[in-house]
Amino acid sequence: MIGHFDVDAFYASVEIRDDPRLRGLPIAVAGRSRRAVVLTASYEARPFGVRSAMPLYKARAACPQLVVVHPDMSKYKAVSREIFAVFGARGHAVEGLSMDEAFVDFGDAGIEEGRALAAAIRAEVYSATNLTVSAGVASGKMIAKIASDACKPNGLLAVQPGDEAGFLAPMPVGRLWGIGPKTQARLTSFGVATIGDLAALDDRPLRELFGAWGAELRELARGVDRRRVDTSRETKSISTEETFEYDVREERRLIEVLREQARELAGGLEREGLSAQTVGVKIKRADFRVVGRQVRLSEPTRDARRILRAAVHCLRRAEVHGIPVRLLGTRVASLVEGEPKQIALFSSSRPRA
Repeated sequence: MIGHFDVDAFYASVEIRDDPRLRGLPIAVAGRSRRAVVLTASYEARPFGVRSAMPLYKARAACPQLVVVHPDMSKYKAVSREIFAVFGARGHAVEGLSMDEAFVDFGDAGIEEGRALAAAIRAEVYSATNLTVSAGVASGKMIAKIASDACKPNGLLAVQPGDEAGFLAPMPVGRLWGIGPKTQARLTSFGVATIGDLAALDDRPLRELFGAWGAELRELARGVDRRRVDTSRETKSISTEETFEYDVREERRLIEVLREQARELAGGLEREGLSAQTVGVKIKRADFRVVGRQVRLSEPTRDARRILRAAVHCLRRAEVHGIPVRLLGTRVASLVEGEPKQIALFSSSRPRA
């Protein structure tokens, strides 16, 4: 059995814990700059549409009464260490996904023992930090994560072995790992709206939609996930990409997409307390040829504008002028902890392809 644990609205919950006057208010944790993005939002803010990675000005427009709290990464890291000490206290393998989220391998435990272990861990985290944790327990990592998402906030959901496919079937196909909003919209246009729809696809439409990845994705849709908890996992890079419904030729449109991706990546870096010294782009042309370019910055950054400038530089070096583009992605790597120091955009060494 595998447990997935996720602290509810982590940054916001820490701030509310430390300042009870915030309790019950719509809270967003966000930076101070004009281009700041929401790092997390309290559950009171979410009915207004406020969500992680949203530009702060849009969040304020959606929720005029929003209370903005500036992040304290050193405090969040200290709380994270307390949480992970609880996760590892019983000697189980732990795979951290972020400061407030992890898989825990319960080994050969049955479903009831796994449920009891998860309940005990949730109680111990609350006792140590006064923060609530949602948890999912299942035979595979993906199902455990989806289960914990399904019972938020402050819930515990265990999926009985053999019930995985039935549990997943009615859910929107976008709940599967690797299916983003654009892909979900495309699948819906083909009549694939739920995970059960995808699980029922025959080989031919599966290959047409996903290529070689299709068979693995169908296995996940059927609840088959053999991946084990990886204790050596660390964040080496963060990436995001978009597959276009129609091929894009105009550089202006590609740069617009890069701008949104830069904002998303900057938000991810800030949430993790990281900065990146490498920025790269991935371009899949209409003929399915994949082109990649990357550049090393003179100093690490988590600034969306600098990430965008580097990404545009890579895009232009890829020389796709007028060539139809099927997919565009941005990646940040060479990650280091702490606040960035800004000197110049690129290092003296030549940008690498």
